[in-house]
Amino acid sequence: MYQSSMLGKPARDWTRLEQSYRGRMERGNAISGHKIVPHQDAVALMEAVIEPGDRVCIEGNNQKHADFLAAELARCSPERIHGLHIVQSNIALPTHLDVFENGLAEKLDFCYSGPQGVRISRLVKDGQVKVGAIHTYLELYSRYFCDLTPHVSFIAADAADRDGNLYTGVNTEDTPAIVEATAFKSGILIAQVNRIVDRVPRVDVPGDWVSYVIESPKPYYIEPIFTRDPAVITEIQILMAMMVIRGIYEKYGVTRLNHGIGFDTAAIELILPTYAADLGLKGKICRYMSVNPCPTLIPAIESGFIDGIHCAGSEVGMSDYVAARSDVFFIGRDGSMRSNRVFCQLAGHYADLFIGSTLQIDLEGNSSTATHNRITGFGGAPNFGSESRGRRHASPSWLLAGQEASRDPYRMPRGRKLVVQLVQTFSDPTSPTFVERLDAWTLKDSFGLPLPPVMVYGDDLTHIVTEEGIANLLLCDDLAEREQAIRAVAGYTPVGLGRDRAVVTRLRAKGAVVYPEDIGVDKRLATRDLLAARSIKDLVRWSGGLYDPPARFRNW
Repeated sequence: MYQSSMLGKPARDWTRLEQSYRGRMERGNAISGHKIVPHQDAVALMEAVIEPGDRVCIEGNNQKHADFLAAELARCSPERIHGLHIVQSNIALPTHLDVFENGLAEKLDFCYSGPQGVRISRLVKDGQVKVGAIHTYLELYSRYFCDLTPHVSFIAADAADRDGNLYTGVNTEDTPAIVEATAFKSGILIAQVNRIVDRVPRVDVPGDWVSYVIESPKPYYIEPIFTRDPAVITEIQILMAMMVIRGIYEKYGVTRLNHGIGFDTAAIELILPTYAADLGLKGKICRYMSVNPCPTLIPAIESGFIDGIHCAGSEVGMSDYVAARSDVFFIGRDGSMRSNRVFCQLAGHYADLFIGSTLQIDLEGNSSTATHNRITGFGGAPNFGSESRGRRHASPSWLLAGQEASRDPYRMPRGRKLVVQLVQTFSDPTSPTFVERLDAWTLKDSFGLPLPPVMVYGDDLTHIVTEEGIANLLLCDDLAEREQAIRAVAGYTPVGLGRDRAVVTRLRAKGAVVYPEDIGVDKRLATRDLLAARSIKDLVRWSGGLYDPPARFRNW
């Protein structure tokens, strides 16, 4: 019956994507005649292979950017190319938004915008950018293999040979996710490379996956976003770091973790060889990390604290040091590190702890970096900073956190990931970190977003650490207690001044509120003398001269 109903119907063509690919390649080959395309022909190539309405991915990572290709796309004619849908993790360069102002693109799905957050907000208000969604990294990568598969992708690599084999070096980052989604769905993949060589040191992307290679006039742009100068770290940040080590890392025995970017977490890293070592914690905490090779980790590595680090990307000036520490980092046979943002995000998601900072926290513990008139996005923090409900393997810290979160001994036991927000009570003298209502609500209404852009949801958060103390939200029995625990560490903000002292006293008695003296933290020791390195030059010394910091961080 079913077969007979199909009789007489025209057969479906199952090769439309393949036919589209062949047509694009024919037009592209008419421009170049070869896989290696001169950089002067980049615009002509793009206008040949990109079609109106295409989904286009421009590799824009935390650090590495296909900046030449992004700039050349912005130069294309809107008469030839228009209506593009950009699917890109990081909107960091002006050219990433020029394609919208120049009439080439109209829709954007992204993760993080950082320095372009204000401009995106203006373009959205002016109707020049339609935001599909603001994603986490893993979320967007997964959609590359679902409903946001690129038709054309631009990527960046260190080198290519004449067959198009690519070497990504230490900054692989997002490249594998973009490449596989594009190449295996009949998409066009164009790579900008720093140089063409006879033989690449390591084949990171096979040449038959690559459509075209362009040798860029200059090396791809890379930003040293993980470099923090120890000279800027304050005594308040050192005090907070001491509380984190005593009140969380030591208490739970945290061995696998992810540190977010910032001076707050840099302070923790720099007192591991001093404060944590004096507490006898070497070998007991911070052994495995999912994080880029932050220079402030050098003293902890050299002191034997850290056994292994997997990186989402590299950091400017750290390549020689990382290559010389192959017991710690993941190093290829060529002698350079292999990074991968997807795997690093997964490793961090299933770790025991995430700790990072934010701009605002409300009374339920929801946090956001969104502020009025600025769309910044999320990046990877929501993946790292969320409860890993798919986890099944146990560890002491995971089990202890699960026990604290449990209220019924007869229910099915489970562990709990530790998710910590490390913030000062004021982000600047006039901006309290703790608020009754997040600016994210206003941003939702202003830009027509379906939900307020929340970085870490309150029900995923387990601890808040400020210069006042620690709020252990696992030990709060309800939202009312949670609110008072948050107020107890909110200092002299309006939120903090609204605390109920009697309730806070009761919460302190059961450990839901912890002040420095409760865990043996001596505030008098919170000085810069506790830092294992107090300057970038100190980090160079710790590295034995292997760390080569960018010029802007050198003052000698």
